[in-house]
Amino acid sequence: MKAVIVEDEQISREILINYLSKYCPEVEVIAQATDVDEALQVLRKTDMDLVFLDVELPYGTAFDILEKVGQKDFETIFVTAYDQYAKDALNMQAAYYLTKPIEIDELIKAVDTVKNIRAREEELQVDLKLHASSPVLEDKITIPTQEGFEVLSINEITYCQADDNYTHVHLTNDTKLVSKTLKHFEELLDDKGFCRIHKSYLINTSHVTAYKKGKGGSVIVANTELSVSPSKKSSLFSYFK
Repeated sequence: MKAVIVEDEQISREILINYLSKYCPEVEVIAQATDVDEALQVLRKTDMDLVFLDVELPYGTAFDILEKVGQKDFETIFVTAYDQYAKDALNMQAAYYLTKPIEIDELIKAVDTVKNIRAREEELQVDLKLHASSPVLEDKITIPTQEGFEVLSINEITYCQADDNYTHVHLTNDTKLVSKTLKHFEELLDDKGFCRIHKSYLINTSHVTAYKKGKGGSVIVANTELSVSPSKKSSLFSYFK
């Protein structure tokens, strides 16, 4: 499992990294952050399974981070010297709550808890894929949320817009920020009437209301004008023969 450590005390970070290396070798620490602002930047750009999150940080708290980070598919283990945050941590759907100084047995239990959660999530996703051909799910997709997943109707998706490792999924009456790349949605919606018209846009061709001429031109989707790359022009036109 890929992990990020958010902790302002260097010695605490070093101890946790050392413990993980010795007693939880299945966990790979891929990034670190020392305050709220740095943590938000790291978490928004990193694809990880687990975050070890200190509660009290410079410029805010762990709860500020979880409220601002948006939709991310990771589990959280709170690490703090203060027991009074336990209730709040549970309310934020933390997978586990560790108190400092960290006990090795408790750290192993925390990691095992996350492993079990991730395994159940994977089993559920596999089960959904196996049943994707059923009338109930054939016109739907799932997107990850901090609480689990959400089911979206494909017909309600107007277009998807890339934002680094995130994607803005625009619906007829809402927009979802999802911690998946646009490439992920391009593959997921293959053969569903979706067309990649630009490095930043994947559109539902059934929601196209107009095309404007130009080098690549542009399309109107859900009252929004989106540019078409010249190299994608012929692919777009193939849907309107």
